[in-house]
Amino acid sequence: MSRKNKRESWEEEEEIIWVSRSEMKRDMEALQLLGEKLVELKPSVLKKFPLDETLFDAIIDAQRFEKEAKRRQFQLIGKMMRTRDPEPIQAALDLVNNKHNQLTVEFQKLEKLRDKIIAEGDIAIDEVMALYPTADRQKLRQLGRQAKKEQENNKPPKMFREIFQYLKFLKAQSGAQEE
Repeated sequence: MSRKNKRESWEEEEEIIWVSRSEMKRDMEALQLLGEKLVELKPSVLKKFPLDETLFDAIIDAQRFEKEAKRRQFQLIGKMMRTRDPEPIQAALDLVNNKHNQLTVEFQKLEKLRDKIIAEGDIAIDEVMALYPTADRQKLRQLGRQAKKEQENNKPPKMFREIFQYLKFLKAQSGAQEE
């Protein structure tokens, strides 16, 4: 005689995944933290994110609130995030952060190039001309000499900044031509 509760050999057992309360809380806090990062962004940037209207409005509201109201709004945003897929939102946030980091690196390269123009003169200008063929060699020489003179006389670095702005312009111009 066989028992009623006995499983047939062909039945597969379902694997039950147990999630601890602590793990659930950590997941909820991570979603709330993602919401807090979204609140720090400007509304113009947020419009590019894959957010529905209610979540977008909640984030905009949180930007207006202060103290306790803001904390409660963060909790509401975290709760709203639980019912949505956070992957596309996180990917968009990473893209925004990465773009900022790339701009910082580009500016640092331009600053090094500017310093090289002031220190080395024509050698560095030849390098700039190779990078940006549309650059005005005479203007770069003139700016470099004036910036060096400013440094020697301990004057405000007006031409120093002017070289950077010109290099930034050349960079933007070459980027526009490539596209």
